[in-house]
Amino acid sequence: MTMSEHAGDSAERSSTSDLNVALRECMAALDLFLNNKFSDALASLQAKTKDSMYHALTYATILEMQAMMTFDPQDILNAGNTMKEAQAICQRMTKWTFCRFRKKSTVADSINNLVHRQSLEHFTEEEIHAEICYAECLLQRAALTFLQDENMVSFIKGGIKVRNSYQTYRELDSLIQSPHYVKGENHLHFEGGVKLGVGAFNLTLSMFPARILRLLEFVGFSGNKEHGLLQLQEGASSYSFRSVLCTMLLLCYHTFMTFVLGTGKGNVEEAERLLKPYLARYPKAVNRYEECCEAQQYWKQFHHMCYWELMWCFTYKRQWKMAFFYADLLSKENTWSKATYIYMKAAYLSMFGPDDCSPFGDSEAELFRIVPSLKLKIAGKSLPTEKFAIRKARRYLSSNPVPLPVPPLEMMYIWNGYAVIGKCPNLTEGMLETLNEAEEALARSSATELLADDRCVIKLLKGLCLKHLGKVSEAEDHFNYIYLNEKKIKYDHYLIPNALLELAILYLEQDRREEAIKLLEKAKQNYKNYSMETRTHFRIQAALHQAKSTPENGMHCGASAVS
Repeated sequence: MTMSEHAGDSAERSSTSDLNVALRECMAALDLFLNNKFSDALASLQAKTKDSMYHALTYATILEMQAMMTFDPQDILNAGNTMKEAQAICQRMTKWTFCRFRKKSTVADSINNLVHRQSLEHFTEEEIHAEICYAECLLQRAALTFLQDENMVSFIKGGIKVRNSYQTYRELDSLIQSPHYVKGENHLHFEGGVKLGVGAFNLTLSMFPARILRLLEFVGFSGNKEHGLLQLQEGASSYSFRSVLCTMLLLCYHTFMTFVLGTGKGNVEEAERLLKPYLARYPKAVNRYEECCEAQQYWKQFHHMCYWELMWCFTYKRQWKMAFFYADLLSKENTWSKATYIYMKAAYLSMFGPDDCSPFGDSEAELFRIVPSLKLKIAGKSLPTEKFAIRKARRYLSSNPVPLPVPPLEMMYIWNGYAVIGKCPNLTEGMLETLNEAEEALARSSATELLADDRCVIKLLKGLCLKHLGKVSEAEDHFNYIYLNEKKIKYDHYLIPNALLELAILYLEQDRREEAIKLLEKAKQNYKNYSMETRTHFRIQAALHQAKSTPENGMHCGASAVS
């Protein structure tokens, strides 16, 4: 062996050793994080964030987890900036090897790669890890844009960066399938990264509404839901650096995305199976929101996430005073959307009995009136939920306001809460009782220009309760009532496409697929510029996927190699 070959071999061994140490230290930091030792986790990483790609990525990932769970604008901004710095680390010359973290190419190389893509098979182990870290930085930055802009306009505008991530994952997946690929010492961690990226892209892209999908497919994106779920499941089942992220994404899909952006067919059993080993390994990963607040005091924003969930739990149980209490806490402590929190405070006050009053002397009408003044923008965009709350609250700006009939129950629909209580007949029956009382009160009140809107709101919510209680014919009548009274609705135009959507889902459950598809296409094509439009389109897309039940063409492993 020549001196140069010996030096190169020594450098590669040193590089591999450093990679082993970095992965071991970063996994230890994730253990600290999952044991609620957030400050210790960040402190253990911080010293090496300027020199180690994995330390930089893990540090930024923990901040991103915080942002994902808190929705705090400052957390989102901090996570985005830190992830951008981590991305730069992957491209910077290291101080302790002879190679770059991530191979950079010149303009000429880029043009040449259009004809003949540079072979990843000649990369060192460290270099392919730099590639996966770089792609992950881009992927996580794209995820942050979803928090800032639910209709993904930012995602599309930043398409070049996202496409780079997407293409890198495709190439790295092809590398793993190649017969010439030689597995390094840290292959399991590398493969887990590929499964995370391929799975995340497939699953996310498959959920987009058709109008966004068409644009994404035009620039080369595609997604397959089943393949995405399989990749994430395989990534979650292996003990690797990214198995936690695969698990978290699956949990988010099964317990949140399928309810808020889907048809409410979440897989709670699968979520419990995924959680089981983590609950055993991390005994402080508690399963009650109150205990979660007691488990750590470092990041108060985690408390706010629990307050939000507790607010809805008490809403489902119609315990308006307790729901008001948590809405009040959020309005005072959290900055995500003061307008939404104050709106919810007023909404719960409106449900109090005649002898009840606010513990703080708040007036329902006064709270509703200040909601529009609290509007804010994150990254230049207004929050969809906030815009909905402001539109609903504007009726209180007049000197003689017309009260909203059941505002917390209407907001509960926006978050698809009826799919949650639908599994508990006693809760659903209680909610139906409250809606019947509201309908009777509306019938006794003086007629106003908003009467048709208010009647249709109650009809939509009653229809959902009736459906979950098995009263299918009555539910169908309630949804049809809204469509038949479309011309009478003055402001709440979101009710019509959503009534068609709910009727279609009802038909799907009766195996009336052709009728369901026609209604879904009508809801998708014939209505626009209404409240929560993008969220409705996500749900329409999910229902169409369920209705058509045909294999999608997306990123596949095996012979097609994510093509």
